[in-house]
Amino acid sequence: MGFATPSLKGRALRLLARREYARAELAAKLAPHVQANDDLEALLHELEAQGFLSDARAAESLLRRRAPRLGTQRVLQELRHKGLDAELVRTAADSLRTTEFARAQAVWQRRFGTLPADAQERARQMRFLAARGFSTEIAHKVLRAAEQAED
Repeated sequence: MGFATPSLKGRALRLLARREYARAELAAKLAPHVQANDDLEALLHELEAQGFLSDARAAESLLRRRAPRLGTQRVLQELRHKGLDAELVRTAADSLRTTEFARAQAVWQRRFGTLPADAQERARQMRFLAARGFSTEIAHKVLRAAEQAED
């Protein structure tokens, strides 16, 4: 007694039930499962029309999940990787830039919380922030603000 393979629409709905997907991302996930009588583009259009698939919601979801821990550049890279529209990425960039310093401070505080003792430790803390997508300028500001708070 074998199990029937799920329809393309069934696969899509199962994926969308777990998390939000961008249209391009869902298309890539479903492409290997397209059968001769399936029309992937029509299915994606139908899912969008019914409100199951939304690039805007996928972008919002990624921002909620990733922005508190990552810098603007890293989050934007992930948005582009999902194949999101350039206008959505630009809108996200604007909102991320306004909160980047506060997010960087929170990340630094969680990880370190104390000022670097020497130049080597300062460089390590700067690399840590840079690896998470925060700009060098923001990393400098975070450390300067921590130094000023301690004085």
